[in-house]
Amino acid sequence: MLRDLRFWLGLAVSFALIFILFRHVDSRQLLAALRSVDPRYLSLAVFATFLGYFFRALRWKYLVKPLKKAAFGNLFSATLVGYMANNLLPARLGEFVRAYALAQREQIDGSAVFATLVLDRLLDGFTVLLLLLIALFGVRFPAGGEAAQKGLVVGGWVTLGIYLAAIVVLAFLKRNTTGTLRFLETCLKPFPRRFAERIIPLVGAFIGGIRLSTRPRDLWALCWTSLVTWGIATVTVDFVLRAFAISLPLTASVFILVLLVFAVMVPASPGFIGTYHAACTYGLLAFGVEREMALSVAIVVHAVNFFPVIAAGLLCLWRSRITLTGLEETGIR
Repeated sequence: MLRDLRFWLGLAVSFALIFILFRHVDSRQLLAALRSVDPRYLSLAVFATFLGYFFRALRWKYLVKPLKKAAFGNLFSATLVGYMANNLLPARLGEFVRAYALAQREQIDGSAVFATLVLDRLLDGFTVLLLLLIALFGVRFPAGGEAAQKGLVVGGWVTLGIYLAAIVVLAFLKRNTTGTLRFLETCLKPFPRRFAERIIPLVGAFIGGIRLSTRPRDLWALCWTSLVTWGIATVTVDFVLRAFAISLPLTASVFILVLLVFAVMVPASPGFIGTYHAACTYGLLAFGVEREMALSVAIVVHAVNFFPVIAAGLLCLWRSRITLTGLEETGIR
């Protein structure tokens, strides 16, 4: 019921934003801007996108290491499959698909693998906060762009609060595993015994998966792979801007990337249609880019991050002989 409500709310948000974005746009100017794209920079943007997934998989390797020394090929394949599913399925179910894909290939408990993805997202969050600081102190908006800077500050504080709360919750679960499982067992007493017998081991495996290697080399690897991953994401946006012959400093790409991160947190249709485009468009409008050109860039930025990974993810899914219906058998939903 809750998932259905989120799905329909996301569709409504996406439809409303698409309507607002296209309402006062000259379609001829929009098409002219799209035709002007330089394919060389577009190719570089696609290459950089896949390079970013490569380093995501490399970072994930160090998060999974306390559970098992997973093969990099399986990590990279599962990463592509997960992001493909995020673009096609509602409610960010791709995170579960990504955990399931690796768990099946490496024979690891799926809930424990999912716990590594929670840590993965926390690393993303704090790296994005670093980018936010760069945007706040490095971006110089034209006159009239003060509202964008204020929005960044508010978004930054909200994001910081969310990730700090997540760390507190995870630390509590880790330090009080036995007490947490006993409390959960008490809460599940009104439910059928078979249900409790299924949920409690999953939660226990999830908490057990919240582990980081204590080796300084591994911790350093988590830091530098996070910085490289998001640095590549910034360069990808810059390549798309160059494809449209838009000359803006690299800090502008950082600003747009931060807005895109905020955008994917908002309920939307699968593929973040509407929210993604609105974030990119209004970010460019703050720099004085014309509306039709800004919307054209948003369409291409979304396409670069959408279609290539879907094609690659489907190919990996086919080669691994994993079906999405297999999630029914795992218990990680």
